Amino acid sequence: MPARLDRPVCSTLPLRADALKRVYAAFAFVALAFCAGLAHAQELLAIPALSAHVIDTSNTLSAAQRDALEAKLVAFEAASGSQVVVWILPSTAPEDISSLANRAANTWKIGRKDIGDGVLLIVAKNDRKLRIEVAKSLEGAIPDLAAKRVIEQAISPRFKQGDFAGGLNAGTEQIMALIQREGLPQQTAQRNAPRGKDVSTWMDWLVLALLAFPIGSAIVKRALGSKLGSVVAGGAVAALVMLITTSMLLAIGAGVVAAMLSLLMKLPSDLGRYRNGPFGGFGGGTTGGWRSGSFGGGFGSGGGGDFGGGGASGNW
Repeated sequence: MPARLDRPVCSTLPLRADALKRVYAAFAFVALAFCAGLAHAQELLAIPALSAHVIDTSNTLSAAQRDALEAKLVAFEAASGSQVVVWILPSTAPEDISSLANRAANTWKIGRKDIGDGVLLIVAKNDRKLRIEVAKSLEGAIPDLAAKRVIEQAISPRFKQGDFAGGLNAGTEQIMALIQREGLPQQTAQRNAPRGKDVSTWMDWLVLALLAFPIGSAIVKRALGSKLGSVVAGGAVAALVMLITTSMLLAIGAGVVAAMLSLLMKLPSDLGRYRNGPFGGFGGGTTGGWRSGSFGGGFGSGGGGDFGGGGASGNW
């Protein structure tokens, strides 16, 4: 009886085809997983140093526009204490704008330490997206709906026309107005209160010493005798005069320092016009402006903003 060789060969063909399909499917799955892993492993965008209220890594604003916006935000912080920071960058890829805004705001800790009153306005120019990221303590002053309204009514329409400076100015104006309505502690009162308390305490002690001096002098003369008591009383008078003089000098010095600080807070807008002048403007020079040197030491956050995702995103 002849051997039937064709049957086993034909019966194995479907099995081989199925095996090849499984191999191809497994290979495709591995390839997709590898590509997804590469995309996930792509490094996130580095957060730049917080060197100013306006950080433009996309070169969208001119020097004059950037300085004008910076001066306005500096003046607002000097008056209220609240910090508003604007960051313009080309793209947030591979991260979405909400995630990057939250990461940057928490890294910078915008806002006063004990209050946390900070806001970040971030613009991804090439992505045509923007977001207002609000610290937790300001979510009552700038709820999500209000942030969305600022984007849709003040910023996006101007961005659509290519007016980035106008959109940022209009948006920050509305953000600052919303913060001011919250009734947060003022920066000027916070700065001056401890100094005034110290001066008044010194004055109280001086008045008390002047009132007590005649009585103390009489007691010393009676206890030590007229001559020795006079010497001791004279020394006490000299010490009191020195104390009064020192206190007056300290009070005058404190006033001078306060006046200088107040003047310096008003200088950024003027110095910005002379960026390459002898004073170095904002970028450097002999005084270092506000970013470096002996006066400023660099702009930095108040160290208090805690951002939990409040705010709104939009596009144009």
